[in-house]
Amino acid sequence: MTTTLPARSKHCLCLLLFLVSISGFSQVDSAQHVNKRRLRGLVIGGAAAYGVTLAGLNHLWYTDTHRQSFRFFNDNAEWKQVDKLGHFYSAFYFSDGTSRALQACQVPARKADLWGALTGFAVLVPVEIFDGFSDAYGASTGDLVADAAGAAFYLGQSYLWNEVRIHPKFSFHRTDYAPQRPNTLGKGLPDEILKDYNGQTYWLSVDMDKFIHFPKWLNLAVGYGAQGMVYARDSQNLAAGYGAPYRQYYLSLDLDLTAFKTRSKVWNTLLFVAGMIKVPAPSVEFSARGTRFHAFYF
Repeated sequence: MTTTLPARSKHCLCLLLFLVSISGFSQVDSAQHVNKRRLRGLVIGGAAAYGVTLAGLNHLWYTDTHRQSFRFFNDNAEWKQVDKLGHFYSAFYFSDGTSRALQACQVPARKADLWGALTGFAVLVPVEIFDGFSDAYGASTGDLVADAAGAAFYLGQSYLWNEVRIHPKFSFHRTDYAPQRPNTLGKGLPDEILKDYNGQTYWLSVDMDKFIHFPKWLNLAVGYGAQGMVYARDSQNLAAGYGAPYRQYYLSLDLDLTAFKTRSKVWNTLLFVAGMIKVPAPSVEFSARGTRFHAFYF
């Protein structure tokens, strides 16, 4: 989905939902010596960051639409589901980041993982509420399912292995499609990264050394993307005189940046953030148009 928030009052709803989702943390496991002072700072800082994020979404997505009665809209056939992977990816890292922050406040790992996953899903629900009141869209059950799947993918790994071994990642390259519909696909690089689904690739990067004998710093990654999407649906592209969009699948190498951790918390945090991005690397692409080798794909 790619437009604007219906009303700024909805920001308050998102912020309230986020605060409610983490307000109970200050009460959990006091016997486990939870650092309540640090936890309080996390709640306040997280709420502020969430508010800024919503303000940014309002500017990029929702400033041009009008309000309507809440409705659902089935967009599951749009953009070759690349947008759904964006929801999955976001929910996963909201969950992961929240759990890490809670554990830094000495919340027990299992409880932090559970609340992290619940928060990862909850903080994205307001986006669907905004869409539901926007005359350009409507709330999407597919988006909600993708949000839940991303949070569950994090929680499932945490419970199965007590760690994350398969990391969702993102990469982007500029395409020729954005200039053809800049209001929808973006004007300039920052806007295009968010809106041009043709340039987005989502990956699952596997820590192979956790399963077999393999270099600790090297991962294998599988990716998914699509091309030819000037409009959201195939029928719209064909009606406008464009070719049929097609899916792309990738096999590539990736760096496991967690292998380079040090005792520096700042450095480790930077590695965590950088690790959300798939590094450029040799890749093999499979699609309806054949198999291609990319010496340096991003």
